[in-house]
Amino acid sequence: MKKVIILLICWFGFGIALKAQDTFDPDVLLVDARTLILDGKYNEGRKIAFRALASYPEYADILILVGRSYAWEGKNDSASIYLERAIQASPAYEDGYAAYLDNLSWAGQYDQANTVLAKARENLGQPLPDAIRFKESRLLYYKEDYNAAYDIAEELFEKKYKNETLLDYMQNLRRLRRENAVGLTYDYDNFRGDITPWNTFSFYARTRTKLTGAMIARVTQSSRFDDTGTLFELDAYPSLGEKAYAYVNIGGSGASFFPNFRFGASIYYNLPNAWEVEGGYRYLKFSDPTNIYTASVGKYVGNWWINLRGNLIPGEGNSLGTSGNLQARYYFKTAEDFFSMQLSTGVSPDEETRDPTQLLNSYRVRVGYQQLVTDRFMIIGFTGYSRDELSLDKFRNNLNVSLGVEYRF
Repeated sequence: MKKVIILLICWFGFGIALKAQDTFDPDVLLVDARTLILDGKYNEGRKIAFRALASYPEYADILILVGRSYAWEGKNDSASIYLERAIQASPAYEDGYAAYLDNLSWAGQYDQANTVLAKARENLGQPLPDAIRFKESRLLYYKEDYNAAYDIAEELFEKKYKNETLLDYMQNLRRLRRENAVGLTYDYDNFRGDITPWNTFSFYARTRTKLTGAMIARVTQSSRFDDTGTLFELDAYPSLGEKAYAYVNIGGSGASFFPNFRFGASIYYNLPNAWEVEGGYRYLKFSDPTNIYTASVGKYVGNWWINLRGNLIPGEGNSLGTSGNLQARYYFKTAEDFFSMQLSTGVSPDEETRDPTQLLNSYRVRVGYQQLVTDRFMIIGFTGYSRDELSLDKFRNNLNVSLGVEYRF
């Protein structure tokens, strides 16, 4: 009898020891698993997460973490299993829907994503939380319904939704929307009596094709140096995928003060955290050809877009000209309503009215405002002041005023 009692005591004690050994705080395991998974150690992190799920199978945050880890690896079907469980475990928890919609969008499973959205409306109510509305816009983007995607993004922008990629995303949608427009701009340049003022009119028409993206045809006519000339140009912004697009420009003129031929090309790439980088080349053929290499880096910060551009202009021998431009925009109600400020030195390669070889240097400040007054009508106004160095002891001052209108249809 004593042996039986001793065995029972030992067995009971052994059971208590096992139970104590397997006792853990699931919140601690969640933190440990997340640390490993965010460090790219998916298998190690999931082992810890699975241990927690064995005792807490309805812990939504752990289910979401496992689902996202599979989605980041491209294992979308495995991700869906755990994200479906997360929604079933916590139907009123929006993080589960956000993760599930990301996974289905990346997998191209748009019909299933619509089902998840319907479930979110049922369980979270209307209006949907801003984070889920943003996912809905992204889903429409993947389905190439750019107008509907932009409408949601614009609504979120007006509500001051905190997402550092929102403005960048809206600008990308603007390039992708199928829109037609015509516009007219007028530039007046006064040189304070050094030379007669310049008057420049530019008419443009914009459309969009799948091959070229946004495409703009422009005719610019200017009166300067007691002469009149016309410049013809064509711009295109073809898409290179979700994160990149290109810019291509070609043009020419028979006037002495416009380039006989101009060509430009750039590639823009969107980086994480609302950064954008660009690299490109410009060719201007005046009396002598000019080659320009250009690069820029931009960043969206709240309602601000800040861009810094640098240009290198190889000259004769080993000479090298440089120019730079710092630009900032503050956006108001939409991504098309903004106030702009610009500081620059040298001549921009995109300034088709100047021959960069004829100036030693140029310093410029410029401010402006653009507003979409209605869905179809936009107004534009800029003014600037520059000081151009023509020789070591000769400068020319220039006051510029630019006005423009655009009509969309």
